[in-house]
Amino acid sequence: MYAIVSIAGQQMKVAENDSIIVHRLDANEGEKVEFDQVLMVDKGGNAKVGTPVIGGAKVSATVLSHLKGDKVIVFKKKRRKGYQKSNGHRQQFTKIQINTISA
Repeated sequence: MYAIVSIAGQQMKVAENDSIIVHRLDANEGEKVEFDQVLMVDKGGNAKVGTPVIGGAKVSATVLSHLKGDKVIVFKKKRRKGYQKSNGHRQQFTKIQINTISA
C-alpha cells in the first residue's frame, strides 16, 4: 500500500514505515503530524485517485529529527569591474517516518 501525498508543497510517494526527508516542518522532534492532502492511494492494485484530493484520507507520521542539507555556494562576479560576491546557504530539512495511511 502506498500513497501520493502533498507535504510542504512537494508531492511524495510514501508507504508505511518509510523514512523520508522533507522541507522543514513546524513540529518538534517526537511529535506526530498528519497530512490530509492525499492525492492518490493504492491498495494492492486498487487505486483511488482524488480530484484533486481524496476526502477523509490521511497520512500520519512522526518527526524523527531536524537537519541541514549540504552547503550551496552562490558566487557572483562581473568581469573587469572588480565586483565579486560570495554567499552560502544550507537548506533546513525534517526527517519523518510514515506510521499509517488511512483512506
